[in-house]
Amino acid sequence: MRKIQPYVNSLRFKFFAAVLVIFVPLVTVLVINNFYSVDVVRNQVAQSNKNMLGLYMGQIDQRLEEVDKYLANTLESNLSILDMEFPKSRDEDRYNIAKLTLFSTLRDDLGYYPTLDAFYVYSSVNRDLVISQTLPDNFEAREMARQEMLRMVESEAGTIDYSRWHVWNGESGDYLFHLMKSGNVYMGAWIGSDKLMVPLNLIDLGESGAAVITTEDNEPMSHDDLIEDKGIDLNFPSESYAISGEGRDTYLVMGEKSERGNFNLVAIVPEKEILQKLPYLQRVSSIISVAAVLFLLVFVFMMRSIFLKPVKRIVIAMRKLRDGNWDSRLDQKPTSTEFQIVNETFNRMIEEIHHLKINVYEEKLNHQRAELKHLQLQINPHFFLNTLNIIYNLATVKEFSLIQEMSKCLVSYFRFMFRSSSYFVPLGDELAHTANYLRIQQLRFPDMFQYRVDKPEELLEQEVPPLIVQTMVENTIKYAVNMDEPIRIDVEVAQAEDASGDSRLVIHVKDTGAGFPDEVLKRLALDPEPQAESESGEQIGIWNARRRLRLLYQEKATIDFYNEAGRGAVVRIEIPMDKKTG
Repeated sequence: MRKIQPYVNSLRFKFFAAVLVIFVPLVTVLVINNFYSVDVVRNQVAQSNKNMLGLYMGQIDQRLEEVDKYLANTLESNLSILDMEFPKSRDEDRYNIAKLTLFSTLRDDLGYYPTLDAFYVYSSVNRDLVISQTLPDNFEAREMARQEMLRMVESEAGTIDYSRWHVWNGESGDYLFHLMKSGNVYMGAWIGSDKLMVPLNLIDLGESGAAVITTEDNEPMSHDDLIEDKGIDLNFPSESYAISGEGRDTYLVMGEKSERGNFNLVAIVPEKEILQKLPYLQRVSSIISVAAVLFLLVFVFMMRSIFLKPVKRIVIAMRKLRDGNWDSRLDQKPTSTEFQIVNETFNRMIEEIHHLKINVYEEKLNHQRAELKHLQLQINPHFFLNTLNIIYNLATVKEFSLIQEMSKCLVSYFRFMFRSSSYFVPLGDELAHTANYLRIQQLRFPDMFQYRVDKPEELLEQEVPPLIVQTMVENTIKYAVNMDEPIRIDVEVAQAEDASGDSRLVIHVKDTGAGFPDEVLKRLALDPEPQAESESGEQIGIWNARRRLRLLYQEKATIDFYNEAGRGAVVRIEIPMDKKTG
């Protein structure tokens, strides 16, 4: 959540959010209106065509019902039908008379049913078919129709529902037929599918639209090539419409089922021709939607170039400044006048801050140098008074050889002091100076203490603050050496590594005295920088050393004080190697 919050609170996010809040609802309304308009037109076209199909299917069913009544009455009342139930061989003359009479009756009655192509009667006992048809007088056409009806009767008789009309896919075309049975005689009617489609073909369903009669399984009886080429599925819902087709050629499919037969009337209307008839406002709505999206893209692109990119450059520059990169500047790229002023002012401000920071840093550095030099000078008179006192005491007892050695040691001591105005000296020089100081003190307190100074060859070139070791040794002699019991002072130097793997120089100043009193250890732990101007002057050397280390190394150097079990006091100095400051 914290990672997301800066992005959400950014100017870029708020800008895009504001743009989207304005444009998205507008475009959404226009798109919804567009789809709604298309859906309304589809529903209107579908409903209109469905009403037309329902009306025409009602007319067809009404005519088929009239034919059904005629067939049923004829089968029940016509005596010639009864004569055809018996074998022709029983009374051939009577059979032929009945056949002629029946043909004449069917021919006369066929004129009352213009929808039909033929009436037929089939005697299963005699395998004889009587047909009265309205086909052309062409003998071959009549004979072809006769053979088609004969195949239909012999194939379907005894297997179909005699109460309904059925579809026959013949060799010469597709037909509707109805077959009724009375004993061994079958009577029926025959209609070509093309004759039923004549009125529907006059309806404008579009250039590639069509009306089709289908079987109850929705197999088409015409327009097979169109339906297969466009991939149209003729299944339709009873109360609405379906959309079918492949690719961009989609069609509205609607239909009506017949109540009298196992067939359907289906209309397929190309959708592209429907949408071409949409109202003018719907087209305007589509144009506005597209224009709004294009305008949004152009607007975002322009605002990104004019507003967001200059702001982003400023933010990147400010982040670099936050990370301490004071060389960061804003390039003077072509932009708005306001941003040019901001860029120039920003660069001028950073330049001034940079110079100001350099001045402050130099001032602080000079102050630290002055303070450090003052601290170093503070040590010199402190020891100088002690050495004069030693020489006075030796002169009093006339120890001239010791005075000579003391003078030689003092020359070395003050030679080091006079050249120690720098902030760092080699560790070898500091240890030699400390050993010289210890010899001076040993001459002062003969037979009262011994000393040892480690000088590892690999560490002698490492630079350390001057007098840092000698100050700790001086403090040890001041508080640990007494006239009652001799002690030993050891200066040990080693190299160590901290947790981050950096090398550290560790210096131990140890003695075999009584150790630090508890109150002194507490005071050193609680008050690491006691005031130099305390009345007794206690720990002024410790404060001096700590202050110099802090000026030179900040928090990277430490001085610790503790007592070692069975030995005495220990001062531990730890400073980073090759990481001096100042």
